[in-house]
Amino acid sequence: MSDPSRAIALYGTDETVPPPRILRAGKLSAELEAGNLRYIRWDGHEVLRAVSFIVRDKDWGTYNPEISGLEITEDDGAFTVTLHAVAGDGDQSFAYNARIEGRADGTLTYHGTGGTEDGFLTNRTGFVILHPIDGIAGAPVTIEHTDGETAESLFPEIIDPVQPMMDLRALSHTTPAGLKVRVLMEGDTYEMEDQRNWTDASYKTYVRPLARPWPYRIEPGELIDQTITVTVTGTAATTETGGAVKLRPGAEVGPLPPLGLGLRPENTATAKAAAGTLRALAPAYMVLHHDPRAGHDRATLEAMLDVARATGATPWLEAVIEATDDAGAAAEIAALGATAQDLGHPFHTVLVSPAPDLKCTLPGSIWPDAPDAATLYDATRAAFPEARIGGGMFSYFTELNRKRPPVDRLDLLSFTTSPMVHAGDDRSVIETREAHPAIVKSVAEIAGTTPWAVGPSAIGIRDNPYGASAKDNPGNIRQAMNWNDPRQRGLFGAAWALTYFAHFAEGGASSIALGAATGPFGAIAAPSEFPKPWFDGAGGVYPVFHVLRGLARLEGAAMHTLDLPAAGPVAGLAVQTDNGMEIWVANVGPEPVEVALADDAEMRVARLDAGGFAAAAANAAIMDDLSPASGALTLDAFAIARIVTGS
Repeated sequence: MSDPSRAIALYGTDETVPPPRILRAGKLSAELEAGNLRYIRWDGHEVLRAVSFIVRDKDWGTYNPEISGLEITEDDGAFTVTLHAVAGDGDQSFAYNARIEGRADGTLTYHGTGGTEDGFLTNRTGFVILHPIDGIAGAPVTIEHTDGETAESLFPEIIDPVQPMMDLRALSHTTPAGLKVRVLMEGDTYEMEDQRNWTDASYKTYVRPLARPWPYRIEPGELIDQTITVTVTGTAATTETGGAVKLRPGAEVGPLPPLGLGLRPENTATAKAAAGTLRALAPAYMVLHHDPRAGHDRATLEAMLDVARATGATPWLEAVIEATDDAGAAAEIAALGATAQDLGHPFHTVLVSPAPDLKCTLPGSIWPDAPDAATLYDATRAAFPEARIGGGMFSYFTELNRKRPPVDRLDLLSFTTSPMVHAGDDRSVIETREAHPAIVKSVAEIAGTTPWAVGPSAIGIRDNPYGASAKDNPGNIRQAMNWNDPRQRGLFGAAWALTYFAHFAEGGASSIALGAATGPFGAIAAPSEFPKPWFDGAGGVYPVFHVLRGLARLEGAAMHTLDLPAAGPVAGLAVQTDNGMEIWVANVGPEPVEVALADDAEMRVARLDAGGFAAAAANAAIMDDLSPASGALTLDAFAIARIVTGS
């Protein structure tokens, strides 16, 4: 079979992504994308991540606007953008006009005005501003409230579970480069949420406080009229750039944690068929998902246990508890425990969660009925006396942060994440790595002395806490809330997984589960109801397989810091083995990057990149083949390198 296209190798899809239009006015620049502004910079230094006029439905889904009449004028001193947009579906629509002006004096305005002819039901329509987190977390900010009063505060360092700033008219802060930025928000009342809860690399200031009713209806004839004005002043500090990224293993930080995989009943048959390849990957454990609402029963448990045994992985049980009262939950858990006893007490770890906790409860809303957490965990311990008992959230860190469990009743605290709750484009997804260190600090504060685990996590979302379900993706495109995301099958997915594991391992996770064996979150190609370009004909393993296999084999090895910036061009980890220091490093961007050992030591290298994609899909052990190398290594887009130095 012929080699895949470069796009398939990198992203798992041939979907074309139009490049953004770069707008410039003197030292001011911004990227225009789908009618909104991203990466607003002054003299090359980022001052805001985005300013967007968004239109959402009643389930928090964001409409993709149809843009017409786009006009752009630009000279050395200013740029102007005007456009008309219509957002909606077959049932409702909202039309708006936008005007964007940027000037070389550091002033940027975005004015949006619109309405609806027949009425429009929405959870949010208006402006959203994204503030970057790198160098901003914990920094001072001046708040101007809607009544004109001002207050001094800080951007949160530990992730705020709700809204760290409310009743906003303007925010002023200083960037890491020393630039002063003021954001004035007119036309409604704004507030801020800490988007690091969802691993987004931003704080989000948005229109219309959540304390007001939602969804709400925009009536015919009602005018939405809002303006954002950004003012940048000061002189940016100069920074040195260029040259190879130096890899410098530092202090030992503990043993590399075990790596696990997830397994759901619908993927049992394909996972069992791939048992031989899975044994080569050798996951330490497998998280078996059990939800009686989906018809899961003893038979599905036995089938998943067969896969874990065939793979050699220790089975964990992830059990959704359907009952919403204490007595009903205790009875349900007791029955599940009796089934486990009949199966020979196979579960090393039992994680439990009430079904209502799988859905989000927004700040200010009433929590749905659910069993008392302490009672639930005590009942689980009684029903599974030989198991380690875990709990927390099967959904995202957001929900864990907002509904913190009694950790003194647990042996293990757990949660998952997905990088595409709010945005599905490549840059937003890979940038979520910038939020991982904050997640680590925050979950450590919640857990205290209780060990914590993360996963099964993948790019795609397992469940949708904010709507009816995750999105099907028959078109194999990039979009937020994807269930089957194409990048899982590309080098992008491998780079994301290595970055994820590295950050959470160094941050103290006791175990980390990534994706699954097969299916939408899988590491191995298998028959499916969704498209898998090139793999549908060629089969084999995805690039992420090689990363997971490499990490699984290093379990228990002494991990050392690499001190790579969370927002830098590469990410990875280093461990000391009997064969020397082993470094796994990923290029996390679409452009080539050079890496080199800081001590210029001799090294042996294996690479995973677009040029060797077909060979890697066919050879599960390809990263075992090390070749001598010296000097700087050039890593292609989203390429992975395994580097061994010393003896």
